[in-house]
Amino acid sequence: MQSLSTELIQKYNVPAPRYTSYPPVPFWKNDVSPSLWKKAVQKAYTHFGDEEGISLYIHLPYCESLCTYCGCNKRITKNHLTEMPYISSLMKEWDNYLSILPSKPKLAGIHLGGGTPTFFSPASLSILIRHIRRNVRVMHDAAFSFEGHPNNTTQEHLAALYEVGFTRVSFGIQDFDLTVQRAIHRVQPFEVVEKVTTLARSIGYDSVNFDLIYGLPHQTVETLSDTFDKVSQLQPDRIAFYSYAHLPSAFPAQRSYEKYLPNENEKRALYEKGKRLLKHAGYMEIGMDHFALPSDPLSVAKQTRSLHRNFMGYTTLPSKILIGLGNSAISDVFFAYAQNEKEVESYKKVILEGKSSIIKGHLLDETDLKMKAFILDLICNNQASWPDKPLFSAESHWKEALSTFKEEGLLRYDAQRLQVTERGVAFVRNICMALDPYMNDTAVPQRFSNAI
Repeated sequence: MQSLSTELIQKYNVPAPRYTSYPPVPFWKNDVSPSLWKKAVQKAYTHFGDEEGISLYIHLPYCESLCTYCGCNKRITKNHLTEMPYISSLMKEWDNYLSILPSKPKLAGIHLGGGTPTFFSPASLSILIRHIRRNVRVMHDAAFSFEGHPNNTTQEHLAALYEVGFTRVSFGIQDFDLTVQRAIHRVQPFEVVEKVTTLARSIGYDSVNFDLIYGLPHQTVETLSDTFDKVSQLQPDRIAFYSYAHLPSAFPAQRSYEKYLPNENEKRALYEKGKRLLKHAGYMEIGMDHFALPSDPLSVAKQTRSLHRNFMGYTTLPSKILIGLGNSAISDVFFAYAQNEKEVESYKKVILEGKSSIIKGHLLDETDLKMKAFILDLICNNQASWPDKPLFSAESHWKEALSTFKEEGLLRYDAQRLQVTERGVAFVRNICMALDPYMNDTAVPQRFSNAI
């Protein structure tokens, strides 16, 4: 693998969207009222629901302690009496969706995210999932997955969730070095991760994912190599190797270790080292931050160009309908996006009052839909056919940028299509940003994390 130059890293290490949606959230027009959202859900279900089913993302925000690197929407508490009132709100929200669907829906998948889903007891989680399953038709190839904290994911959690259909688990590892773990307030020994990974497989889980992060305080190439040696011993089926997003203005706890963070070049060296180690260990690069063993469905989807991307990242699920339940959860029903109330109390209040929990959203017009297909194709497959001519006229803002990317060896293009080179994969967010009409306003990108 060819190393990236310092000049390219510095040039393109700018704030950029991750394109889990198009347009990105800061550009939403916020033109989605409860009645328009209902119509969008029904329209999407009529077009896609019966064939592809729907997927659910369920946000479980509670954590017992703060991991200082974390940029997720979370609520820190040790009070487990919060569990059932929140579960009741989730079940009520789901019932509200069922009431607007024309038939008993097919369920293509569920993902439990957080926060820390395993903050909740096995019994609470079982009550929630059994309630959801009661009024759906679970598809034969449905994918049920959850995020588990190695320190509190018990045999009872794994067994209870497996019993209601879960076969995939993702463990947030981040790094195995003790100095790094202490700095980010997430200490979890290798032996704990080894135990819970082995336990999951013995119960019957057929997919284990590890989340790892590069760019954390005190990380070096040597400590990262040691982390990957430990990871290779456990050989998870999938690995998400994320770039640490340093946003202390939004997450003040990150200031506690600011002076120990690697610089741009050191951070990129960490990524390149990790990528080399992953390839040496037999993992295939799926796309932005994601790797999988060749036999994994993600790798197969990459090779067959059937990979998809949504707010949960890369997925093999073909469903164009993703319903988000819980505070701050985002829904994508192809024709529109919507996000729920961010604060737990506000979310529970409006749901239990029988009102809509949506606080913002976006209705996609024809141009949005074409650009969405084009950009997501680039991010999933590293190539895409040009959309209609009016979208990319000779005077478009992107032409000069693409010429520069081409000269730098980051992409190739002709009259039919654009293709990202192997060298350019690291800069796919920058390439998409250059093509994105919404990104003309140079003030807006500061809302995003850096690309490198």
